[in-house]
Amino acid sequence: MAISDAIRILVADDHAIVRTGFRQFVCDEPDMEVAAEAASGEEVVTLVREREFDVVLLDIAMPDTNGIDTLRVVKQIKPRLPVLFLSTYPETQYAVILLRAGADGYVMKDAPPEEIIRAIRTVARGHRYVSEVTAGLLMQKLERPGDQAMHDGLSDREFQVFCKLAQGRKPTEIAEELHLSVKTISTYRARVLEKMRLQSNAELTRYALENGLIL
Repeated sequence: MAISDAIRILVADDHAIVRTGFRQFVCDEPDMEVAAEAASGEEVVTLVREREFDVVLLDIAMPDTNGIDTLRVVKQIKPRLPVLFLSTYPETQYAVILLRAGADGYVMKDAPPEEIIRAIRTVARGHRYVSEVTAGLLMQKLERPGDQAMHDGLSDREFQVFCKLAQGRKPTEIAEELHLSVKTISTYRARVLEKMRLQSNAELTRYALENGLIL
């Protein structure tokens, strides 16, 4: 495959050593190239607006805008652009939620390079990539819909608000980041507490920590 036909990849991670590692094994593939790198969610959005890519490799934990928020903006700008998440968070915690939010795949950062390469090619062809673990989680939710974690019942937007509240963010900050009113954020907070059968932000934070949803 000529370089002009190579899969153009945007690698987004706030750690330079991680981006370098991905670049090294991607560059060994004749049908791929790292077309750009980003260290923050804002950089990802800017690059997606200005340039053309075939796949975005995106980390969940970004320093300014987290991966979930970045995913939402990227899909608004270019709905057909595949976004493949690479994360240290176990698939049991985030994979299904992110796929439901519009992600095209989810791979652990410590997965073998050949699996990450296979995932890139899969999403670049317009298909979703799920590991055996994620596929098992999806089947479990279909077969036993009542057997799920409390946060699995949240909508994408509710989960966004939940994560921000659990991190100690104020409703005014969340409203500004998500371009919503403070009243709307308060409504989402009430829904989250009701659905998860919790009473306060402190309980949200404890739940998120216990389930590995925030560091």
